[in-house]
Amino acid sequence: MKYRFVAYLKPILFFFVLLIFDSSFLVAADPPAAPMLRIETGMHTAAIKKIGVDAQNRFLITGSDDKTVRVWELETGNLLRILRPPVGEGDEGKIYAVAISPDGRTVAAGGWTKAGTDSHNIYLFDRATGELTGRFTGLPNVICYLVYSRDGRYLAAALGEGGIRVYRSDRSQSTPAGEDTAYGSDSYCADFAPDGGLVTTCLDGFIRLYAPLSDSGLKLLKKAQAPGGKEPSSAVFSPDGSRIAVGFSDSTKVDVLSAKDLSHLYSPSTAGVDNGTLSKVSWSSDGERLFAGGSYNKSGQYPILAWPQAGQGSVQELSGADHIIMHILPLSSGKIVFGAGDPAFGVIAASGKRTLFQPPAIADHRGTLEGFHLSRDGKAVRFGYEIRGKSPAVFDLETRNFISGNATPRLFSPDTQNLNITDWKSTVTPKLNGTPLKLDQYEKSRSLAVSPSKDGFLLGTEWHLRFFDASGSERWNTLGQGIAWDVNIAKNGKTAAAAFSDGTIRWYRLSDGKELLAFFPHKDRKRWVLWTPSGYYDASAGADELIGWHVNNGKDRAADFFPVSKFKTRYYRPDVIAKILDTQDETEAVRLADQESGKKQQVQIPVSQMLPPVVVIHSPIDGDEIGSAALSVTYSVRSASGEPVTAVRALVNGRPVEGSKGGRPVRPESDTLTIIVPQQDCEVSVIAENRFEPSEPATVRLKWKGKQSDEFVIKPKLYVLAVGVSDYQENSLTLRFAAKDAMDFAQAMQKQKGGLYRDVAIKVLVDQDATKNKILDGLDWIQKETTSKDVAAVFISGHGINDNIGTYYYLPVDYETDKEKRTGLVFTDIKDTVSGIAGKVVTFIDTCHSGNVMGRKGVVDINAFVNELSSAENGSVVFSSSTSRQVSLETPEWNNGAFTKALVEGIEGKAVQSEGKDKITVNMLDAYISERVKQLTSGKQTPTTVKPPNVPDFPIAVKR
Repeated sequence: MKYRFVAYLKPILFFFVLLIFDSSFLVAADPPAAPMLRIETGMHTAAIKKIGVDAQNRFLITGSDDKTVRVWELETGNLLRILRPPVGEGDEGKIYAVAISPDGRTVAAGGWTKAGTDSHNIYLFDRATGELTGRFTGLPNVICYLVYSRDGRYLAAALGEGGIRVYRSDRSQSTPAGEDTAYGSDSYCADFAPDGGLVTTCLDGFIRLYAPLSDSGLKLLKKAQAPGGKEPSSAVFSPDGSRIAVGFSDSTKVDVLSAKDLSHLYSPSTAGVDNGTLSKVSWSSDGERLFAGGSYNKSGQYPILAWPQAGQGSVQELSGADHIIMHILPLSSGKIVFGAGDPAFGVIAASGKRTLFQPPAIADHRGTLEGFHLSRDGKAVRFGYEIRGKSPAVFDLETRNFISGNATPRLFSPDTQNLNITDWKSTVTPKLNGTPLKLDQYEKSRSLAVSPSKDGFLLGTEWHLRFFDASGSERWNTLGQGIAWDVNIAKNGKTAAAAFSDGTIRWYRLSDGKELLAFFPHKDRKRWVLWTPSGYYDASAGADELIGWHVNNGKDRAADFFPVSKFKTRYYRPDVIAKILDTQDETEAVRLADQESGKKQQVQIPVSQMLPPVVVIHSPIDGDEIGSAALSVTYSVRSASGEPVTAVRALVNGRPVEGSKGGRPVRPESDTLTIIVPQQDCEVSVIAENRFEPSEPATVRLKWKGKQSDEFVIKPKLYVLAVGVSDYQENSLTLRFAAKDAMDFAQAMQKQKGGLYRDVAIKVLVDQDATKNKILDGLDWIQKETTSKDVAAVFISGHGINDNIGTYYYLPVDYETDKEKRTGLVFTDIKDTVSGIAGKVVTFIDTCHSGNVMGRKGVVDINAFVNELSSAENGSVVFSSSTSRQVSLETPEWNNGAFTKALVEGIEGKAVQSEGKDKITVNMLDAYISERVKQLTSGKQTPTTVKPPNVPDFPIAVKR
């Protein structure tokens, strides 16, 4: 496949049109200041275009079309930091090139990176803090490739139709130290030799070899064509600098050239490679093996080929990815690391075994058009999590749940037949009645749906959604969120939907193309989030971190990102989401939802005025070794909204540090906290607060120098508060096993005495003892008794309700209907207790039982409650019996609720995953409960577990 950066050829043409007619376009401006909603899964949501590795193989850097750069710990694959350049709408901010300095301190990133300037930029980030420390500007075209010299002195940039530039990495001068602009097309690769020489590729057909940079700049030694293809894509020096491997974007060949004069030495055998390309090449670190990959695929997989004997031996196929291999780099010990278009990345050992793989977190909508179905009103959608519609699912916007079996409404596939539309599948020339439809240059058509009235049709393309009338005239178009793989139009003729390459499904008003609603289903098949263009949202447990507001800070500072959870008091509106498709208008949906709930119409405060503070930890830095329990943490706080910062607190492994929380105003400049940390590896976080919300935690992962203490050698004490109500004073609320569930859980935890815990203190409140006042006393007891060295477990079973504005209440035994404020236990009482407990906290919630509560049938939405408890600032691990609006099941056959039966089984030992092991961690218990409840209920109940991002996995029980 010929890869020509078509995504930014279109804007280039537009740029020149503006240049002719409006000279004011040349005046540089800051990037957009208005907050922008973006997805954040912890993994890229678009192709990983390039990767980078430091000399010691500690860090992997990935850059993507999703406009982020990510720093990963190469050994574990753990995400360490997200670097956010300034971005805009459309292509602005897409990252096509990344590199990390050999010492691992600086990350360079480029791509379509103008961001308020009249030329493209290379951004330079501090890897440890994420701060934008500088930029090289004045580049005339997009940056396609970046590479540091092996000594770290120089940074080379290959451009789209602009040649190459070489900069001094110390930034002693901002202008290039060397350049060559005599290139006839896009340059996709550059590589430094050990002696500082440079090789580049260009789609003009030439490979260029340069002498090491001198005071006089770059000196071209040789310009030659290789025999393997007309469009060389990548060229890399062997480790000893004697040879150059070349891959092509128009060929399945690979060539090896002499590094002295670019003469052809040999070509590895590619017999049997009968499709695609092997455009990306790499050597092993010792030069003994040659690797290549690209768009070549076999049985739907994209392997990496390896040749021993420096490319002269027999080829071996290695595991790759489910999408195009975009970049390959060598690691020590004969390993390689690759980035792919899934998006995904992985490490392959010298043995050929894939030892690390980070898969995508998004649904893959490719090839699912026939399986992309809508209900008549558009409120239910069928899609596939995997390519070609595999792993299908149906999501119902009304119940806010995944549905199956008899509950599934009738669904309709898109109509692609009732108008004479041809050549619309993956071409740039779709036609109506033989006449080409007007698209932008290089814009490729991908999907089609004819309207029910047959008076028009929707075309999904690489860049847009376009609606044409039956004569082929375009009525409207709107910018897509990546490639529109699937489109459909609801049979009611009001709403269209599209499934994009970023994993989202979005609904549009068919009359004018205005976006109404977006849906992101996480690939874990549990979490999902729905949102409107203004940011009103609904989310499953653990999912309100999946989208957030990107806020630019000008062209010389890194952007900020704030999850929507930081704005939940105003924007968490399931009631608004429920009305969007009916009203076809967001403003009207808000008005009706406010009217039904009795809310007063809120004064609209811009998101930019509600932003929480931003914290940066300057010392210690991520990955530092420490040898003293007394740790000084130097940090700075910035007020993103201008609101005064009112307090700062530190957490260790997600729990508060004694004496670190203060109510004093905090200076925005650097300050220092001194805290005590355990003598073991740990995570230290700093959180700042203003009157709106606490900040996202700034977190560093620290390694203990020397022998580590096991936090459970000196055994903690376990405190358990177990609450369950079956025999309510109101007969209509009666349950069978809620009280027994609480007692069985308490009994299971009592058996942990002498195992993981030196002692277990339990307070059980069931049925007539579970009054509101006694439960409040129990919460007060567990908060006061639990020290920083202890563990607290809170178990709550019975009924829960939401009032008319969505506030969650647990129903004590003495609850009276319609008197929830006086007789119900409001969720903030539980939240305040949990956030104030000094030790580790685990909360178990089983309050979604069936029954007619407050005149409603048997469902309660506890998502907001779960997400609040498990936020970084509150820090509780939360196990919930079911998802939103799902009923928790109980039967005499189990003699428990399904959730408690699985929970007790797991605690007593069935959650142990390996022979010879006895400790049961939070993650192990989660895995066991999920599978066991699914088995018990035949998939009708889906428990969820949410763990705060700054709380590491930890043991909760031992097999007894």
